[in-house]
Amino acid sequence: MFSIGDFARLGLVSVRMLRHYDGIGLLPPARVDDTTGYRWYAADQLPRLNRIVALRKLGFTLHQVAGLLDDTVSAEQLHGMLRLRRAELAAQVAADSARLAQVEARLRSIEREGKMPSVDVALKKVPPVRVAELTALAASYAPEDIGPVIQPLYGRVEAELARSGLTVAGPGIAYYEEVPDGVLVHAALEVSGEPAADTGLRVTTLPELQEAATVVHHGPMSECGPAFDELARWLSENGCRGGQYAREVYLHCPPGVEQQGWVTELQIPVVRD
Repeated sequence: MFSIGDFARLGLVSVRMLRHYDGIGLLPPARVDDTTGYRWYAADQLPRLNRIVALRKLGFTLHQVAGLLDDTVSAEQLHGMLRLRRAELAAQVAADSARLAQVEARLRSIEREGKMPSVDVALKKVPPVRVAELTALAASYAPEDIGPVIQPLYGRVEAELARSGLTVAGPGIAYYEEVPDGVLVHAALEVSGEPAADTGLRVTTLPELQEAATVVHHGPMSECGPAFDELARWLSENGCRGGQYAREVYLHCPPGVEQQGWVTELQIPVVRD
């Protein structure tokens, strides 16, 4: 038998928590000394304590926990519930990290206001390029909506290319179209050759851009705000406007490398008023 203090240490909980669980009938001690009132716990009560703590971390109330335990939740069921919760938490952490990166990028944009530009804008002609692509819908053009769509989309493009009969001939190119339900994301790779009949890829030619304002961005696309700020400044100073969403040409984005090392060229078609 273990004292309440020893049992709390073994169960990685507080004595106060054990007293509360006892008070509501969720985990009474195995024995209570009639003279001193000391609570004593048995080793075979640890599995029940582990289930209580696990279910609480899943977000269940103590009342719900009591009902679940009375219905004898199996270890397999609890394991499945915890795995689902782990996936939910991991997704939440990833989303929070992306939001934090975007906030930091906005702060850097604000800090650069009134300072010399950190990137150079170049005006150039972009030739037509033959690509193989897949598309998917994003809710908006905001990075938090584009990122979760375009990343798996490129995974599918690469998988299709492996059996398509096409050869990768250049960098990845992402481009976007505004549609009634949001933004249509095109994940494309420059290719050569002829596709197999059963490929799921769409092979098309991106049209030539007679004039494009371009800038090279270093780092994750979630931090590309300053590059777009500079493009906007250049367009304004030169009496131009952007004709559509920017193309993103992934000049150096090797797999398995942290995105801080990525190099992307942004190309905005120029419309002269």
